[in-house]
Amino acid sequence: MKFFKISFYIIILCSFQIFSQPKKYKIHTVAFYNLENLYDTNDDVFTNDDEWTPNGAQHWTKEKYEQKLKNLARVISEIGTPENSNAPILLGCAEVENRAVLEDLIKEPNLQQFDFGIIHFDSPDKRGIDVALLYQKKYFRPTSFSNIPLIIYKKNIPKKVQQSEIEDDELEIKKENNNRVFTRDQLLVSGFLENEEIHIIVNHWPSRSGGEKATTLFREAAGKLNRRIIDSLQQINPQAKVMTMGDFNDGPINNSIKVALEAKGKKSEVSEFGVFNPFEEMVNKGLGTIAFRDSWNIFDQIIMTDSLIKSDFATFNFWKAGIFTRPYLIQNLGQYKGYPLRNTLTEAGFSDHFPVYVYLIKEIGQ
Repeated sequence: MKFFKISFYIIILCSFQIFSQPKKYKIHTVAFYNLENLYDTNDDVFTNDDEWTPNGAQHWTKEKYEQKLKNLARVISEIGTPENSNAPILLGCAEVENRAVLEDLIKEPNLQQFDFGIIHFDSPDKRGIDVALLYQKKYFRPTSFSNIPLIIYKKNIPKKVQQSEIEDDELEIKKENNNRVFTRDQLLVSGFLENEEIHIIVNHWPSRSGGEKATTLFREAAGKLNRRIIDSLQQINPQAKVMTMGDFNDGPINNSIKVALEAKGKKSEVSEFGVFNPFEEMVNKGLGTIAFRDSWNIFDQIIMTDSLIKSDFATFNFWKAGIFTRPYLIQNLGQYKGYPLRNTLTEAGFSDHFPVYVYLIKEIGQ
């Protein structure tokens, strides 16, 4: 089995040494990408996808769909470069219509060589968009997976939100259950990264449609559910390695992340059974994965338990995180110059989000 290796120097601060012997490390990239409206061109009578058809508002043709797949495949194949020449071995995805679009995606020439597997469930989201996990079969072996619903009821929603139009998380009007707000499930996947057990939670939390403050309770509920999932895994194994990733529709300093999920932005602040968010430091520097009205935020994050931030690299542990940007992913003309290059009525783009990634590394023998 071929592994991709890196070398870097460990600086021992306490002894004031400038140079030390180079150590060799095995590296894997783990990433998340909101694929923004990855719909096929077929009209699904069970979802609100009418605009994503050839006769719909988006004029979503076969040619556009195929170009979108090609664009996304290029990005995915390059996430994590240049430090790691391999594509992500685990990739969380959001805004996919069904399993079929993922099957089309991994068949793209840029991705075929990586032999991706797919874990996907249909969620109750009104628009029919789901989360999923792609994984390279030669590096990751799933052992269990489940979709965990986020249960939110209209009676717990502020009146302002009830009266507003909720685009991504529409209210399902049914006589027998008209208080339920239907949104994306949280996908939990457990398995072995090589011979080490790891757990992945893939998320797409409720949107801000209706206003950030008015809808914050949605996302705080999602954060609490996420925290309960992590707690349950840690109860089974106190050293469980858990990574929760996704489009949280909130930034690292919002209550859903800082209070409900209890994520810390500095390793030194992370207690036993706590979680670390490497993207908090980035947002404080003004970086972002998504822009709105010329304001940037990091909605796309990968957060991990304290068991993944140990200084001992005898097993796979966190090294560093990043936001994947390239010139071809950025709009270079017009009103939205500098924004992520997304779909238009005339062209298939990439996404309105930039992907995010982390590196897991493990020391190997000389």
